Amino acid sequence: MKINNLHTIYFLGIGGIGMSALARYFNGLGMQVVGYDKTKTPLTVQLQQEGIQIHYQDNASQIPKDIDLVIYTPAIPKSNTEFIYLTKSNIPIKKRSEVLGLISNEKKTIAVAGTHGKTTVSTMIAFLLKNSNIDCSAFLGGISKNYKSNLLVSDHSDWVVVEADEFDRSFLQLNPDIGIITSMDADHLDIYSNFESLKSNFTQFAEQVKTNGTLLIKDGLQSNFTHLKDLQLFTYSLTEGTDFYVSNIQLKNNNYCFDFVYHDKIIQDLTLGIPGLINVENSIVALAAAVLAGVTEKEIKASLPLFSGIHRRFDYQVNTKDLVFIDDYAHHPEEIKGFVNSVKLIYPDKKILGIFQPHLFSRTRDFADEFAKSLDMLDEIILLPIYPAREKPIEGVSSNIIFDKIQSENKLICSKSELIQIISKSSFDIILTMGAGDIDQLVLPIKENLLTESKQIVN
Repeated sequence: MKINNLHTIYFLGIGGIGMSALARYFNGLGMQVVGYDKTKTPLTVQLQQEGIQIHYQDNASQIPKDIDLVIYTPAIPKSNTEFIYLTKSNIPIKKRSEVLGLISNEKKTIAVAGTHGKTTVSTMIAFLLKNSNIDCSAFLGGISKNYKSNLLVSDHSDWVVVEADEFDRSFLQLNPDIGIITSMDADHLDIYSNFESLKSNFTQFAEQVKTNGTLLIKDGLQSNFTHLKDLQLFTYSLTEGTDFYVSNIQLKNNNYCFDFVYHDKIIQDLTLGIPGLINVENSIVALAAAVLAGVTEKEIKASLPLFSGIHRRFDYQVNTKDLVFIDDYAHHPEEIKGFVNSVKLIYPDKKILGIFQPHLFSRTRDFADEFAKSLDMLDEIILLPIYPAREKPIEGVSSNIIFDKIQSENKLICSKSELIQIISKSSFDIILTMGAGDIDQLVLPIKENLLTESKQIVN
């Protein structure tokens, strides 16, 4: 299929972060883009403002005629009326990952995989390349604060940066020149039968790196890739002993400064523009990819401090001397652990209240013990009901199975409607919201309430 010869494309589940980037891409090429999503969100409203037609009722009669291609997300339930109609039609239909593979495989591709960190790493790489003589296009898994978009387009660079998602084995559609694996923790066990199956699919992703290409992996994962011979294999970590690492790490005004070391070279006095030790680790592999793509030391030193991060990744909502509110997409025990630990390193003596909305019944069931341990790092914990996303309820699975395993006595479960009132009665220095569901819709109300109460205290 020749992508550039298409005229009308229909997106089933257009509001997803990966789907919307593709929709923007085709819309930018001048094609007619139409889509369905079950929920109106700020992102779908933005797409409509950009000229994309979207409807919110599952109704096949609203699908336009003369469609050249249907692109769908695997998150769409098979019972969806439009999905059933389209699969029975003669219209070509492809998953989002297949189309991303078709686009990226014609370019020099940097693909970032990993159960955690891939959105931050891929967005940082794209920023470093865009601010250099290299440039790039990028399909991102989050909204870049620097560009206010999840799509970056270059009219002259052959490089493209993509997020290689392990969900539904999407990353197996990619054949990158530079492959990155940031982590391989158990996750998506609703898709993979067990952890070994997940790891074997990451291994297959690595095997799909182009001959004489490069694979960058976090230190500790090497044993999974020792059989790979036709590529360059590099490791990275926070500490020396790997191919890429940092030294002389210092926290200055809540920002980390460090030296970046690789091979026989060192780039001194770098400042990271986003907070958190976890993001120092993310920056190491982003810098490694940028260097391998040809970004110069001078360009790196100039651009790294200007990187503003991603919406809902260590995302400050309030940051004053007396009150800090940070929102994060963390929805896996390891992500929560890394996020909370990074916050505690910046604010070692502050009382932290964490609000967590579990995402998926299956993930809650599979990792209840691990969630409890990570949440126990907080001084006070509020759990919201599970956000089901694509899943139907599983008998006996609710937020209570995490709640019962949390050792702290400073814990409670509440509904979303009760949350603001409960926060108002809580005592804390720092408040964190965490989750991949619709907890993002609560961020603004929480922020407005905190600022209102803060003004009342001052007055």
